[in-house]
Amino acid sequence: MDLIPSFSVDHTRIVPGIFESRVDIMDGAAITTYDVRLKRPNKEPAVAPAAMHTMEHVIATYLRNHPCWKDRLVYWGPMGCLTGFYIIIKGRIPASELYPVMLEAFRYMRDFEGEVPGATPENCGNYLMHDLPMAKWEAARYVEYLETADLNRIFEYPKAERLKLEPDMEFFDS
Repeated sequence: MDLIPSFSVDHTRIVPGIFESRVDIMDGAAITTYDVRLKRPNKEPAVAPAAMHTMEHVIATYLRNHPCWKDRLVYWGPMGCLTGFYIIIKGRIPASELYPVMLEAFRYMRDFEGEVPGATPENCGNYLMHDLPMAKWEAARYVEYLETADLNRIFEYPKAERLKLEPDMEFFDS
């Protein structure tokens, strides 16, 4: 079988950022999936599952209530590898145009106080698996990165140059 687009990217070269992952045409309309990458895959620890779950709830609620984005948002959710999120929107825009709303959403997460939205047995399939303090810490780290990042670097997805680690390559090198 062919590799799906998100597996054809060289994960040894990905840095945190916001990348267009794929564009699908459905009934003549573009549906675009973006990779909102918080961590360098295989080089730094992934986000803890409970923190990722909390960020999913808080940021999804924020985006689904955002006056400019709520009608364009199809999906917001974590990557299985826990190094980032996927956001799927109606239409197609350059990844750089998501920068302001992602910065806004992660600042909201960083500063969030109160009960995690939807974290009840009636609303969530694993309502006990949340970690608000760690989610806020991860969001603060990502906000700092986005605010200081080289904006020429964080919107361009690297293409696959090799699909596996070299045998002598250290897994967690710096």
